[in-house]
Amino acid sequence: MLDAAPHSFDRLPDAPGVGYKARHFTGLTEDPGPVAWLEVHAENYMGEGGRPLAQLRHLAALFPVSAHGVGLSIGGETPLDREHLARLRRLCDWLKPASFSEHLAWSTHGSAFLNDLLPLPYTPDTLSRVADHVSELQDALGRRMLLENPSTYLAFDESTMSETDFLFQVTRRTGCGLLLDVNNVFVSATNLGTDPRGYLKDFPLELVGELHLGGHDEDEDGHGAPLLIDSHGREVADPVWALYSEVIAEAGPLPTLIEWDNQVPDWPTLRSEAERAAAALAFA
Repeated sequence: MLDAAPHSFDRLPDAPGVGYKARHFTGLTEDPGPVAWLEVHAENYMGEGGRPLAQLRHLAALFPVSAHGVGLSIGGETPLDREHLARLRRLCDWLKPASFSEHLAWSTHGSAFLNDLLPLPYTPDTLSRVADHVSELQDALGRRMLLENPSTYLAFDESTMSETDFLFQVTRRTGCGLLLDVNNVFVSATNLGTDPRGYLKDFPLELVGELHLGGHDEDEDGHGAPLLIDSHGREVADPVWALYSEVIAEAGPLPTLIEWDNQVPDWPTLRSEAERAAAALAFA
């Protein structure tokens, strides 16, 4: 087992963070600008050694780290993978992240793993399953987690509650917190023809421990209506920045992640996105 990372960060600062990519290691260590914390995808660091873990250990001595899970399938019908949970516990034991989060989504069917984060119907049965899985995860890690709102492309006829109420009910049953992805709010509202500000008005901002901002791609569906894809492959769009400013004006400054996972830019470009978030936070 790896020795514990040499740090004592117990929370994320109310400042910009970025999703860590190896190509940005030098930029982060030599010229981080306003970047005050890092996020890593937990599944990328479940091994026992090598250069990626060595770099992460070095960075964890300099920055608070948020571990973001992408493979637990919290909304799936099958039980959580106990081997996956054990690997995740080992990672958290040595990294000691300041925050851990996962998605309100599913990505498994039987023994098959689907490389996507798929939406759920919001029903009492789904609520019980998600709450049980969140509680199991928190017990396995010995820590409170944040649950992230999804980006969606369709709505289920069988849903009997709103997404915001569903998330709130999960927090009541489990004691978990929430991760509010502002880009996901805009993507979902555009795709479903709803009002993103109405969604945010109903969102329990007092339970939010982290905000995400990311880029999306624009397309059209088969009827010519706008279709947004949560791609994490470009800069944050202006309408998402506008929603973000309204969120922090209401909730106050919060840890804010710039997500850029595909078509990853050079360090100055990513840092400039973090600088824009820092400017917004300064006025919150």
